[in-house]
Amino acid sequence: MDVLLHPTYFPNVAHFVAMLKADEIIFEVCDNYQKQTYRNRTSVYAANGKLDLNIPVIYSQKNRQLFEDVAIFNEEPWQTQHLKTLESAYRTSPFFEFYIDDLMPLFTSEANTVMDFNLNANRLIFECLQLPFVYSKTERFQLDTEDHIIDARPLANCRKEIPQKFNPYAQVFDDKYGFLSNLSILDLLFNEGPNTELYLESQHLNF
Repeated sequence: MDVLLHPTYFPNVAHFVAMLKADEIIFEVCDNYQKQTYRNRTSVYAANGKLDLNIPVIYSQKNRQLFEDVAIFNEEPWQTQHLKTLESAYRTSPFFEFYIDDLMPLFTSEANTVMDFNLNANRLIFECLQLPFVYSKTERFQLDTEDHIIDARPLANCRKEIPQKFNPYAQVFDDKYGFLSNLSILDLLFNEGPNTELYLESQHLNF
């Protein structure tokens, strides 16, 4: 089966489970931008629990705008702030030092649109996993999908998030707050390293 989903910011585990199990990845690029979704948000495990990182955007609710056209508000030093947060949250994780240099271009090169940044982030994660990043893009928006396509676009909605039950793995602060499921792929990558692919393939999604 093919899977249709949004290119999100450092996608959560559910997104990567869907992508790794798919015959073909199709990214929705013809939809209107929606606020308060994982399009520009990712969740990590910080010292005080779950913490959301948001890419600031230039967007007006008055005028509908395609997601692919939404620009990043680079007047804020958000990349530096996000990197500092990740360093604080994961510097003691087993594989942070192993992968952070490969991801550093995302924090040192200015990006123009959220979608381009997200696609680049996905590409680098796939490279860290030593997997090919092959995908296609939608050519028009369709509310319904064909029978051979799993519509995973709702996974991007953090306001009505679909609960997922994933197997626990060791996390930096799990002695304080227990296991937090379905965080950013970075949480899994920094904690599990080369075992990330096997973990993702062994999980199942709820829709």
